[in-house]
Amino acid sequence: MKIDAANYKDLLKHYIETQDEQSLYGAEQISKTFIKNNILPEEIVSLHNQALAEIYPDLFVDFQRSMDFLMESMISYGLAHQEYQTLREKQIELKSEISVAAGMQDTLLATSKPEIEGLEIGAISVPAHQLNGDYYHFIKGEDGSLGVAVADVIGKGIPAALCMSMIKYSMDSFPEQTMNPKTILGNLNRVVERNVDPSMFITMFYAQYNPKDGKLLYSTAGHEPGYFYSAKTNTFKEIEAKGLVLGVSKETKYKQYESSMEDGDMVILLTDGVTECRQGDRFIESEEVLDIIRQHVHLPAQKMVDLVYKYFERLQNFQLRDDFTLIILRK
Repeated sequence: MKIDAANYKDLLKHYIETQDEQSLYGAEQISKTFIKNNILPEEIVSLHNQALAEIYPDLFVDFQRSMDFLMESMISYGLAHQEYQTLREKQIELKSEISVAAGMQDTLLATSKPEIEGLEIGAISVPAHQLNGDYYHFIKGEDGSLGVAVADVIGKGIPAALCMSMIKYSMDSFPEQTMNPKTILGNLNRVVERNVDPSMFITMFYAQYNPKDGKLLYSTAGHEPGYFYSAKTNTFKEIEAKGLVLGVSKETKYKQYESSMEDGDMVILLTDGVTECRQGDRFIESEEVLDIIRQHVHLPAQKMVDLVYKYFERLQNFQLRDDFTLIILRK
């Protein structure tokens, strides 16, 4: 044993006789030595028993039996503690790996808001945990148009982050002439079907806005429906579009829809982390989300999305239950 048994015995005897603070300080220092040398609990009990036996050679039998019982308990405790320490070390290692993955995800999926003539853009995406299962991406065409994608992986963690990276780089590799929404989703669907585990699906909404004529083209792959806002009537209308989630079948064809935007009109794109916010056991209705947007409709688009997020963050006691992504486009 790496501990001086004679020193331990002397400290124990001195404390029994005097109960002074100096002996307790010595015990504290020995405890640190136990930890440093990785001394098991049963070894400490054995050391204590040995010291007691030398100090009190005529200890009564029942007391000695109680110490034997303590020894057996400490053996079991020691095994459980070693297992706990191993699991804790693995947990720390995993957290470190996830932190590195989150940093890489931020770098790989980074996108900036482009300047589009006559269009305001507000965007926010906040993960519930370290890794974000949501994704949004802006693409500015050479003709001045804007492509915007909002996606959500059914499945979280590192696999989801890898899927999103694959989606982003697939989109960047497509030639510009194929950037209409239905073609984008068709191409991505084949990529996902070939390369992603069948148990993991990706929903996506893709829109393309042309500032020259105010037209919005869009397609969906099973994604959370967004909303149109009419400035003229101060009303919201759900975007009606249908399409199968990415990766189910490589033969899937996606329908393309079209809408026109007038000055002041908005398109609200989001993920289910916005519409499925909860206050305690109560799910937030989508009308409440739209009411908060309406309250801030006079503000710039980025200020709007920031305030909507802060409102629902407070509502959930600053503990998001799902990734939160909200985009507002305003003509």
